[in-house]
Amino acid sequence: MAPPTRRHATSLETISVTVPEAAVEPYENAIGSVCTTVGIFEANPEGTLWRVEGVKDTGHQEEELALALMLAELTSGVSAPLERAATEAEGWLARTYEAFPEQQVGKRFVVRGTHLPDAAEATRIVLTLDAGVAFGSGEHGSTRGCLRALERIAHRHPRRILDLGCGTGILAMAAAALLHQKVLAVDIEPWSVRVSAQNARRNRLNRALTCRLGNGWQTPAIRKNAPYDLVFANILARPLCLMAKDLAQALAPGGTVILAGLLQTQVRMVLAAHRRQGLVLEQVLTEGDWATLILRRPARSLTA
Repeated sequence: MAPPTRRHATSLETISVTVPEAAVEPYENAIGSVCTTVGIFEANPEGTLWRVEGVKDTGHQEEELALALMLAELTSGVSAPLERAATEAEGWLARTYEAFPEQQVGKRFVVRGTHLPDAAEATRIVLTLDAGVAFGSGEHGSTRGCLRALERIAHRHPRRILDLGCGTGILAMAAAALLHQKVLAVDIEPWSVRVSAQNARRNRLNRALTCRLGNGWQTPAIRKNAPYDLVFANILARPLCLMAKDLAQALAPGGTVILAGLLQTQVRMVLAAHRRQGLVLEQVLTEGDWATLILRRPARSLTA
């Protein structure tokens, strides 16, 4: 179902739904069926709810939208009321772009939207992302913390790298570009895997990234490529605690893990779960309310 093409000036409206992460893809597809662009934004500080929104001609394709939303509800099992807001026809796209300016992160990276003109960067690695996708765009404190952590451990030259819960693929791309190594990027959500692959092509890193759909450490591709010298796990605090044992077993001796997606108030809980598996804390980085942990598996055997 192709989105409408406006032939003349008309009134616009922003339509949106707020859903848990597991329901993002079905609702993204539903709204995308009647909108030319779809944005995905965090709806709460914990990152458990997401707002999916798009801009369309007011009153157009209402039957198609209703059918698409019904399908999204049946597919996801999540009922999400549709919100509408009048949107000025002039300047709405510019305002969207203004919300995603160029961002310099750490000493080595700059994150740029596709709407920005190309600019030569002699000293920083440029990562280009679609301004419509806020998840993993480099604005969030956990993403920024991971990029800063990557800079701090780059001197170890890790070769086998995993990005678990890759989102937009920004961390996998950063590691591939900085370390000149191949990276396995895995996510439980199909839309994340698709977006990661698209971003890899956009940044000419598609040969370095392998993007796969998977559910945690039992994913065949993850098991096949273990053990890892570097693992990113930018997820949430409780899932990180539950996966601590599998993570420790999948790390190579001397391997490093960068954990994020946790608030500073959750550091003690997450750290305790990983220390019980023999991992050693090297550093805690903070960005606002968010914390990023750098831990390492000792070079000796965990059971020694």
